[in-house]
Amino acid sequence: MAEAFRVDGQVAIVTGGARGIGRAICLALADAGATLVVNYRRSQAEADALRDLLGEQVHLVQGDVSVEADCQRVVDLAESLGGTRILVNNAGITRDGLLMRMPDEDWSSVLTTNLDSVFRMCRLVTGPMLQRRKGAIVNLTSVTGLMGNPGQTNYAAAKAGIIGLSRSLAREVARRGIRVNCVAPGFISTDMTRALPERAFDEAKERIPMKRIGTPEDIAPLVRFLVSDAASYITGQTFIVDGGLSA
Repeated sequence: MAEAFRVDGQVAIVTGGARGIGRAICLALADAGATLVVNYRRSQAEADALRDLLGEQVHLVQGDVSVEADCQRVVDLAESLGGTRILVNNAGITRDGLLMRMPDEDWSSVLTTNLDSVFRMCRLVTGPMLQRRKGAIVNLTSVTGLMGNPGQTNYAAAKAGIIGLSRSLAREVARRGIRVNCVAPGFISTDMTRALPERAFDEAKERIPMKRIGTPEDIAPLVRFLVSDAASYITGQTFIVDGGLSA
């Protein structure tokens, strides 16, 4: 069945693609035949490992997606390689804390990195996609943006904003052959979640009906499907991958 989800020769941008969920998505898209333009900020060792693994199929761009000029460099490279057909907005950060004690900087940095970057990247790629009358955008949100989570008002606001942005953009560009969807992971085993205290990790696991923590490889196949022609009649949707946590 995976053979049906091919994107041979298509140029795909993945932000935050050097590790975690982003890395799994890169590997899935590379396996599907895409040429990758991968943004990363600090994960140099992981980025080098990805290049060693994928060779000429991957092009790395170090930069901060909260900075518009860095976003532009990523898109410029993708356009020079033949034009962006796929955009996966995956980059994100957390700055957790109770709202009553949250510094303005922690609010702003999360909104800028997690939400403003999606706006900027989508704005940069939709023009060329509209001209080509084809494109697929997948924005990574979170079940936190649907359910809320104590201590994550900034993160939840950003992730909820991504859903609203994506649904609206999907309506704006559908007539010109561009699809926009969201994937909302639940509790996934990444560097971010593995840094939690063991007790918090175990408590999170117990809340999941499937009684296991998700992996990046649980997310990547869905992204691969959504950017392929097999999903050609799907747009404006949010797909939850959380083991039943939000059921």
